[in-house]
Amino acid sequence: MIEKIREWVSKNNERLISTYCHLHENAEISWKEHETTKYLCEQLKLLNIPYETFSDHTGVIGYWGDAKEGPTIALRADMDALWQKVGDEWKANHSCGHDAHMTMVLNSIICLKEIGFTPKGLVKIIFQPAEESGNGAKAIITKGVMDEVQYLIGTHLRPIQELPFGVASPSIYHGATTLLKGKIKGLQAHGSRPNFGINVVDSLGAIIQAVNSIKIDPTKSASAKVTVVKAGGDNINIIPDYAEFGIDIRAQENEVMRILVEQVKYAAITAGSINKAKVEIETLASMVAAEPSLEIESIMRATIEKALGEDGLAEPPITPGGEDFHFYKASYPNLQATMIGIGAGLSPGLHHPEMTFDKLALQNGVKIFSLAITTLLKQESSNYVR
Repeated sequence: MIEKIREWVSKNNERLISTYCHLHENAEISWKEHETTKYLCEQLKLLNIPYETFSDHTGVIGYWGDAKEGPTIALRADMDALWQKVGDEWKANHSCGHDAHMTMVLNSIICLKEIGFTPKGLVKIIFQPAEESGNGAKAIITKGVMDEVQYLIGTHLRPIQELPFGVASPSIYHGATTLLKGKIKGLQAHGSRPNFGINVVDSLGAIIQAVNSIKIDPTKSASAKVTVVKAGGDNINIIPDYAEFGIDIRAQENEVMRILVEQVKYAAITAGSINKAKVEIETLASMVAAEPSLEIESIMRATIEKALGEDGLAEPPITPGGEDFHFYKASYPNLQATMIGIGAGLSPGLHHPEMTFDKLALQNGVKIFSLAITTLLKQESSNYVR
């Protein structure tokens, strides 16, 4: 099977690049991936694969095969782009590699269809919206899409600092992420009589100091920092009465994140209100840390070695970045789920407006996904009991 896959990939590199370029040039931000969804539906229709869309959010799920004939596995690719300034223009920009992820998943199915593979079981093809919001996976989960799924595979391009071009890892150990937004309400006054007002800039200073003063177990990887502050207007002689702030929190373990969020909220509210200002905090987004699924990781190790050779297998990177992919495992503890790391020579880094990578990495992703599907269905279907 791997020889057929390699031959198809070699002959269809232009198709991979064409898919990638279309998705890259038509980037759309979270929850607004309407044209992306339309394009993916058209591609699934050409493959005679039934699909499902949703009235309340973007995204599409393809269904290839029959659950009555074997196990149910799922592939997941995220769809959304970032809104950022590229050169002199603000635009939706695929600087996190989601265009590449969709390209690899879609063309893996095309590859298997064209070399004559028929799944003995069901493959759910999940094109998920709004990963960057931290809530896209949750939206898919509420639809029951993950019910009956035994194995879930995702992927993510890795920056060159983590994985060099030509290798892949059987998993990525993302950390937990929480993004907090705060509002401060004070009291305006003339700059000459500050005693009559409540200065929200004083509150911001106290909050920054308080957050920076938090101490946790030094053996645990974690950080908390104020990343956004907004206060005041155009008049310097007015005591400002309203401010906003943002706090980025990271932790490699979910329990450490829980403790850190509690401490940050307490510190910010307590310190920010010492001058009698009112402080409110809401959670804008949160993502759980990766929980290992040893069975599927072991299978993917063997798959990567077979697809790319022994030199193509890398150890899982440990990264403080967050990924909402891990909500699937958190919601279904018995699910065997892993995210494949693809080395692509990616630089300067993820989310950089001028991010670039070696497009030959798309071939490696298709090889791994295609072989993984055939391996999982062949391995499981022989002992499958409905």
